[in-house]
Amino acid sequence: MNTVTLRQSDKSVQQVTPSKVVCIGRNYVDHIKELANEMPDEMVVFLKPNSAISTELFSKHNNDSLHYEAELSFLYQKGQFTAVALGLDLTKRDIQSKLKAKGLPWERAKGFNGAAVFSDFVSIDTIDPNLSLSLLIEGKLVQTGGVNLMMYKPEIILEQLQNFISLEDGDIIMTGTPKGVGQIVAGSEFVGKVTCRDETLVTAKWLAN
Repeated sequence: MNTVTLRQSDKSVQQVTPSKVVCIGRNYVDHIKELANEMPDEMVVFLKPNSAISTELFSKHNNDSLHYEAELSFLYQKGQFTAVALGLDLTKRDIQSKLKAKGLPWERAKGFNGAAVFSDFVSIDTIDPNLSLSLLIEGKLVQTGGVNLMMYKPEIILEQLQNFISLEDGDIIMTGTPKGVGQIVAGSEFVGKVTCRDETLVTAKWLAN
């Protein structure tokens, strides 16, 4: 089983094994517009299995090109979100478009091996409305956004998920991506950050393979 790293407030570090990654789609208005999607009537939810979690950032999977989507990602423990990370939801955009056109599930485009990449998770006491992410590729800012721009805030996401799915300690919830998604180019340097009130909580760097 794949693990993620949790850095706790007492400076201790532990490995956590999520049973699943729960993803919220279409949670930023500008991202909905950039992909010409319909505005959803209710929260869009899909899953990635534990096998999708990877420490490497790939530009292709089985010769299919991959697109990046940076997301604020939360660790679920004991009934609440206890830590935050920068997550990359990797997507086979061409395959996803074909599946959506036929009204079919997205797993082939979203749940493949290597489709979820995370920075370290860092403990948080509460979810500050100023939590935000940024993603730079080759030094250029391509995505930025946060809780204040979400259609469904983290507290509402958790409440709605608990109405129909059992969350286990260690599960990850990815809360959607702001505008600025695009194709991953091999050899590109990705730098992601989670910030809150001008304080950097966690930073991660990946070189796309």
